[in-house]
Amino acid sequence: MFGSGGPVLTLTDNAAKRVRQLMDQGDKDVLGLRVGVSSKGCSGLSYVVEYAMEQKKFEEVVEDKGVKIFIDPAAIMFLIGSEMDFVEDKLESRFTFSNPNETARCGCGESFSVQ
Repeated sequence: MFGSGGPVLTLTDNAAKRVRQLMDQGDKDVLGLRVGVSSKGCSGLSYVVEYAMEQKKFEEVVEDKGVKIFIDPAAIMFLIGSEMDFVEDKLESRFTFSNPNETARCGCGESFSVQ
């Protein structure tokens, strides 16, 4: 939990199911997924999702629907109150984020900005 409020990030059922699948397919040392942000894209920031093999110093750990999401400390202020989902269609599958902190998003949906 982040401070006295709710979790930094919540997961939809689809996201939790996909995280479980990825953990089952991953190395036996996988504890969950790590979510962060990087500077890239036309709007400035992009979400990063990767396997988490350990908890890093100052990381927030969100346990939701039976899976663990490790939040990079540099990303916490950008992710507070966000919901992570997993969408799949005929052409692609990906994690998506509904983030109340976003003030703009690029046309292709690959990057975002906050004020």
